Amino acid sequence: MSQSNLLEQWLAEEREIIARLDGGPGPGLARPDQIEGKTGLEVMQMMLAGAIPYAAIAKTLDFTIIEARPGVAIFQGTPLPQHLNPLGTIHGGWVATMLDSALGCSVHTMMPPGRGYTTAELGVNYVKGLTPRIERVRAEGKVIHCGKQLATAEARLFGPDGTLYAHATTTCLVFELPKR
Repeated sequence: MSQSNLLEQWLAEEREIIARLDGGPGPGLARPDQIEGKTGLEVMQMMLAGAIPYAAIAKTLDFTIIEARPGVAIFQGTPLPQHLNPLGTIHGGWVATMLDSALGCSVHTMMPPGRGYTTAELGVNYVKGLTPRIERVRAEGKVIHCGKQLATAEARLFGPDGTLYAHATTTCLVFELPKR
């Protein structure tokens, strides 16, 4: 598939998902009764369906969850002028936030009911400067290991032409959620 065809596919997919998300409750937090007894994958799929709120940071930083399946989460983002650093490239924090979202949500898809996680370590490697000339990038997170206490994952941030801009790893602490 050509780069322009892939970009058009990405944009069409994004429009469909944003319409679903905007048709739902919008950004915010799900109520405990909406997610109680659900696996992390079920919660992510409910979010993608627009049945529960999605994370406000996505709206703030112009990125969207595109896909969630067991051990995988994909986000798509729009690098915009408001994300620039003083050197004229997209700020590393924007890149890190997209990667962290893909990493964390990939781990989230592996959580059984009653289990949660938090990032304990995030390592990001920036390999190519990103500018607003790139219309969209994707962060694809994949779980490497998910145990009862620790989970690890890796992610890549790339453009529709396959150019790699950054990659990252995480270690997450896995724990029992407190009863409400």
